[in-house]
Amino acid sequence: MSSSNSCTSCKSKSLVRDDVTGNLVCDSCGLLQEFDSYEANYGGIAGPEGTFVRVGTSGTGSVLDYKEKKIYEAQKLIQDIMYRLELSGSKSKDVTAMVSAITEGEFGQGQWLTVLIGACAYVVMRKDNRSLPIAEVASVIGCDDHELGRMVLRVVDHLNLKQPDFPEFDIVGSFERALKESPSFVGVGKETAERMRKQGIFLMQCAVKWFLTTGRKPLPVVAAVLVLVAKLNHVDVRIENVAKQVHAVVHTSKLRYKELLEELVKVAQALPWGKDVTRKNIVKNAPFVIQYMEKKSMSKPGEKRKDLVNGGFDLEGVVSECLSKEIEYGTDGSYVEDDSRYFEVEDFSRFALHGVDDVEKLKLSPECLSMIYKKFSNEIENAKSGGEIEEFHGRKKWGFEDLAYEWWNGKSELSKKLLLKQILDNEVGLDALPPSFENGCRAYERRREKINAAKLRINRIMNPSNPNPCDDYSFSTSENIQARKKRKRGQTEGIDWEDLIIEKLLLHKVKEEEIEKGYYNTLLDLYVFNSGIV
Repeated sequence: MSSSNSCTSCKSKSLVRDDVTGNLVCDSCGLLQEFDSYEANYGGIAGPEGTFVRVGTSGTGSVLDYKEKKIYEAQKLIQDIMYRLELSGSKSKDVTAMVSAITEGEFGQGQWLTVLIGACAYVVMRKDNRSLPIAEVASVIGCDDHELGRMVLRVVDHLNLKQPDFPEFDIVGSFERALKESPSFVGVGKETAERMRKQGIFLMQCAVKWFLTTGRKPLPVVAAVLVLVAKLNHVDVRIENVAKQVHAVVHTSKLRYKELLEELVKVAQALPWGKDVTRKNIVKNAPFVIQYMEKKSMSKPGEKRKDLVNGGFDLEGVVSECLSKEIEYGTDGSYVEDDSRYFEVEDFSRFALHGVDDVEKLKLSPECLSMIYKKFSNEIENAKSGGEIEEFHGRKKWGFEDLAYEWWNGKSELSKKLLLKQILDNEVGLDALPPSFENGCRAYERRREKINAAKLRINRIMNPSNPNPCDDYSFSTSENIQARKKRKRGQTEGIDWEDLIIEKLLLHKVKEEEIEKGYYNTLLDLYVFNSGIV
């Protein structure tokens, strides 16, 4: 059998097929023709097998096994993170579905997948209106808070989540969860824990009303409220331990605790002895202050109060506390002053500023005072006989834990979780401004004082023959006097680096309104270092 193909050696077309092997052989030169038996096959991996090519491992083996293994490892990682976050199986399914939707079913491997799973867990809990702080998730998955926060923003933007599908962070729920799970409160009884929970919700929502949480991380405020309610209920805790347990920064938690006490001191100014209340003794006075706040929140706006029992606090209990010379009220044991001044009309006049109109009803008759004094004296005698009065630096002291009357009511609406509008509508005896705004106003005033002082110094140097009687203005205010007392070593006449920069900017004709804002580096770049560039 001949073929139309030519020989690869002699180019002869006389090719014949061998009857035994079936290969083509050149009839002229006898050369065996190579690759004659190869047949090209089509149809993919399911088609017929070729002569030299066999089905290997590149099709049905390693590629599909790798993808399945990748998905399996990702799902296993999700379950592990959900277990460490102590979330239920349903939440694990929601997180798996969210990760699959974001990655289009590919999942993935590496640290970025771990961060993505943590972000999805946070978003799922927020959608369910349950508290799961970013700091807690970051500590579990082992990443930075800011890295996790950026991933959360990307997930929210990718899924296009908006309110009400993505509600605000539940700070009250975070407090309840911390109180329930924190090791510092494991040994607290159920009744005390429930009391602390209501008091904490009340104080937490007061902190929201006072803007202590606005624009700030919520966990330090949670730690501060936990420590305060613990002290009010005689539970021994340390703010360092509580802050670490709720994944808050210790230093920031201490600052929030200080701010919370300062706001309570401001509320206490409405009480007759309010000018004696400071941040050092506010914890001792807190029961009366919180009772006053609770009564305030329960009263209707514009309602005239018949007496202080309905409008502020238990007058009989307070008067009983203040009448005895032997009892040290609400301080740290440092001094006891004349208690009669608490009943002067000028002290009670403060209540007129806070909604108590019937000032005449605040005047106690001698018969009423005598009756209260006798009643309280009998209580002291009973306490002496029972050994309930302890010595404190050689004087008698009566602790708040020994008081007979109950200061916490727990019937205020603020003891329950409310919406933001409802919180702002409630009256608690103080309408505070955001601390950042107050600090900004004080900074503006301080810079204004420095600008005026710098102008006077410049004028005194440029016009030495024309003395100005107001040249001592820069050191006339109490603030500057305190600044002179606290000036650091190396400073001259209370002038620091900020004063020198302000002088430099004034000499370069910078507007005072711009200097007041305090962006010194930007102003120096614009007006001093680049002053010759138009």
